[in-house]
Amino acid sequence: QVQFVESGGGLVQAGGSLRLSCAASGTSISGSTMSWYRQVPGKQRELVALITQGGSTYYTESVKGRFTISRDDAKNTLYLQMISLKPDDTAVYYCHDDTFHRQYWAQGTQVTVSS
Repeated sequence: QVQFVESGGGLVQAGGSLRLSCAASGTSISGSTMSWYRQVPGKQRELVALITQGGSTYYTESVKGRFTISRDDAKNTLYLQMISLKPDDTAVYYCHDDTFHRQYWAQGTQVTVSS
């Protein structure tokens, strides 16, 4: 059974940092492009960052220079390091396997940035 468990979210002041983790089980992420998405109530889910099997990365414009996506295939875990957080970063953050499990979405982890 495929499972992704996101963690590391929380409440932080503007300018602060958080590191999100996504631990996968029941599947290996090593052959997948993996992504972080975020969603605010009433809005569509938004792609934040992705990392390919080969390590190439993409970031949405609003997080460039502040967020860093990384992966540890040996630990079957995806990460998102977030610095200089802004209130607009407040959302539920989800990890996603873009290659083999496109229909699967886990519970996400809430990130709240106070001004």
